[in-house]
Amino acid sequence: MTEHSHSNDHGHVPTSNECENVAEHIYEYLDSEMTEADAARMRAHVAECSPCLAEMSIDELIRGALKRSCAEQAPEELRIRIRAQFTSVRYEA
Repeated sequence: MTEHSHSNDHGHVPTSNECENVAEHIYEYLDSEMTEADAARMRAHVAECSPCLAEMSIDELIRGALKRSCAEQAPEELRIRIRAQFTSVRYEA
């Protein structure tokens, strides 16, 4: 991401370094795996940076769609075969 030409009410211009940080840690944020201080910094940046907000929104939508589409369970027969494979690999090792 590149440095943006817009600023917030306080005159802060988001920097490319801040945007890179958002890109690197977006999934930690979406998975609630950040400290509260880091999450607050992420929220503050996204609140003033429309490109990062758009990226985060897209990632949230994709994640939601994947979660909904992965709600089905594998058939019991398949789950039994997979467990058997894990068991045989475990005993071979």
